[in-house]
Formats: sequence, C-alpha cells, structure tokens
Amino acid sequence: MLLPLGLLLLLSPLVNAKQQCRLRANNRNLFNDPSFPSTTTFGNGSSPTSTGGNGNASGSSPSSVPTRPPFNYGVAPVRGVNLGGWLVLEPWITPSIFDNTGDDSIVDEYTLGQKRNDEEMRKILQNHWDTWITEDDFRQIQEAGLNHVRIPVGYWSVPLTSSDTTGPTDVSPYISGAWPYLLRGLNWAAAHNVHVIVDLHGAPGSQNGYDNSGQRTDDPRWAYNSANVSRTIDTLKFIAREIGGMIDVVELLNESAGFRSSQWLDITRQFWLDGYQAVREAGGNSFSVMIGDAFQGVQNWGNFMKPPSAEGVLMDFHQYQIFSNQELARSFDEHVSFTCGLKSVNINYATNNLWTVMGEWSNAVTDCAKYLNGRGVGIRWEGTRVQDDMHRFGSCDTFTGSYKGFSNDYKTFLRRYFEAQIDVGEAVQGWVYWTWKAEIADEWSYQKGLEGGWIPKDPSDRLYPNICP
Repeated sequence: MLLPLGLLLLLSPLVNAKQQCRLRANNRNLFNDPSFPSTTTFGNGSSPTSTGGNGNASGSSPSSVPTRPPFNYGVAPVRGVNLGGWLVLEPWITPSIFDNTGDDSIVDEYTLGQKRNDEEMRKILQNHWDTWITEDDFRQIQEAGLNHVRIPVGYWSVPLTSSDTTGPTDVSPYISGAWPYLLRGLNWAAAHNVHVIVDLHGAPGSQNGYDNSGQRTDDPRWAYNSANVSRTIDTLKFIAREIGGMIDVVELLNESAGFRSSQWLDITRQFWLDGYQAVREAGGNSFSVMIGDAFQGVQNWGNFMKPPSAEGVLMDFHQYQIFSNQELARSFDEHVSFTCGLKSVNINYATNNLWTVMGEWSNAVTDCAKYLNGRGVGIRWEGTRVQDDMHRFGSCDTFTGSYKGFSNDYKTFLRRYFEAQIDVGEAVQGWVYWTWKAEIADEWSYQKGLEGGWIPKDPSDRLYPNICP
C-alpha cells in the first residue's frame, strides 16, 4: 500500500545548502513499498498526520521540516558511532535472531535467506529493522555529544530496478525490504542534528568473506567477477541519486579484502576511482566520498585520489586488536601503547594525503563476544577456536556479557583505552565507534559504556589528557 502523505511530507525535499537533508522526489521505491509499516512514527515521534488535497500535512509548513548545517570536515572532529547489526545483521550483535531459527547452519544473512525466506522470517526482520534502532537512539546519540552515525547497508537492501542497471536486479537469496527503514533513519538524523555516513557494507559476491558482508565464505568472489563490481557501482549510483542530498558521506565499500591477492587490491584501487566518478555524476558534490585502506594501512595509499583529481574524499581505517593470538597476548598497557603508536603514521598520511577517519574501533580486548568470530566458530581467548596456534588465555566470564560483572580494574582500563583511541582519532579528522548497541556484549556497546561509566557523556571530557604523546 502507499504510505500516508504525512510521511511523504517528512521525506519530501528538505531544501538547504550543500550537504543538507534533501530527498529527491523521484524516490519511487519507498513510496510504493508494500512491506513498510504505515503506522510507524516519524520526525518528532508523532504519527503521520492527515493531508488535504494539496498534499501538505495539515498544520505543517516547509519550515517545520528538519534541516541541519553542513559539517566542517577537516575543521571539527568527527565523533560518531556505527549503527551495527541494524540493516546488515551480524550474528554476534543480535545472536537471538540466529539462535531462534533453531538451525546451526544459518550463519549470516545469505544462509538466513537460503533457509528461511518465508513470511515468518520476513516479519521477524521487519520487526528488527523497526525496533533495533529508533528515534530515541538518535536522541541519545546526539545527547552523548556525538555528531555522526555510520549506517551499514547491504546491496540487497538497495532497491535497484531494471532502469537503474543493465545487470540483474534479483538479490536472492537475501531478504530485501530494509531501504525504507534507512530513509526513516535519515529523517531522524536530520531531526536530531546528527550527520550521516552511509556505508555500503555488503557487495555481491562478498568483498571479504566475513559474515558482516552478508555472506561468510572462504571464497569471496566480488573482485573476481566484473559483474559484481559493475553491480556495486550501479548500487552506489542509486544511493547517490536517491539520497545523496540526505547524507554527508557515502562510503563506497567496507573492508575490501586487499590482502587476498595483488589482483584483488588492484581491482579495489580501480573501484575507488570508478566509484568516485559514478557517485559524483549521479549525485553531484553535495556529499563527501569515503574509501578504505583495504587492510593495507593508510601509509600504502599515498598520492591516491588527492585534489585536484578528486575532491571531498576521506580515508577510512579500522583498528582492532583482538583477531590474532599476538594481539590478544598484549597487556592492558600494551594495548594502549600500540594504539598510541598509530598516531604519527595517521597524522603523516592525513597531512599529506586525505582527511582520515578511524571508522571502526572498539573497547574490546578479547574475542569473547558470542559469535564474534562467526556462528559455530570458537573463541581464541578460551582456546576453542580451531587454528594452528591454539592457545588459552583465560576465561571470558569477566570480559563480556553484562557490564555489571566487569571488575573496577577492567572498567578503569576501558576508560583509558577509549581515551587513547579517540586521542588517535582526533589527531586526524575523527572517529566512529563500533558499535552503538549489542544484545549481550556490553564491552562493544557505546550505549552500555555510557551507562556503565567508562565512556564519558561528553567525549571532550578526559580523565587521561594527552594519553598518547
């Protein structure tokens, strides 16, 4: 069914200057999506109002539509949080969705669609999209002194039609339908003066083989199939054309696995160039463009996409210290020291190349969160993950789960580690924490960090100033 016209008003053009919230009127896919719940509230939290014959909600005027000033990248620091596990499922963030299937072979969104593409599962996903992130989350994020959210999106949620691509539009076995919830989130972000990075987190064929790409596989094929790359470009063009005026940054692709081969890395490098050109042609210059280091380190991207050959480009790098035994063996002090060691490298790159944002990082120092390494995969920390160098570091009992079981020493370290990482992030152009919430892993949750006290309610509040010299 068609959406109420009160909603159409809220998602109609939000006229403002560069990088403002403006949804072009040609977004036919939202307005005709029969799966979107018409009773959901928007904007100020009220239900869509009735409309007159002129299409304007009664009592509304263009001045009541939320707008926000553009963000001064390179001047003000990006202070943000990822809305992980919302529009792209990750088993460790919402393990209940996967456990409740009763099928251990469902390990990602791909296998979920393969084995449970039915009306019941569609309703479960719609309820998740509707409730995992609400307007209150945007309010809390803004009140916590944060100015950005990064929203991961899978290609299967971007509703391409045959007029948008020369390739196929089928997304099977994925279950589509998340796009309208993204649009609603963009409206909430505008209402609460939160800037938005839309991050293409999952590409056809999988760009890294991780479950967070949508498909967990030992043989990702994104870069080795030109049709996958072309479809990714078409997806980005759609995003730029349809919502470019509502977002501040479009991230072309998350975590391309440049370590897989020189061919993969070369294709990624060309994709950054082609993707940049595509979104500029489709959406103009109203938003910035973000690329990633493809697991190579920013120092290996010197003299790439610098002005004047490209404008408004930011580099995204991610920082975790938990996915190898060498990293897990570090003491608390060594985790902080390693973090601080990144500062000079990033400053040198950002000064001479592109504005740089630490787009993913967390407070976790173990891989203890349930399913963090994948559903059905063990935990390095407890020595249950099968690998050549299996080693048990200790019990996970006091490192994950509810923060109410965390020791004071652990929470003190979490505060130090948080401050060290934002020190590194703000030495360049800023940071975006992973992630806002998780069902049963409070060490990863910004929301729970605020509640538990190891994340300050104002990120400018430092107990350890100059922790990284």
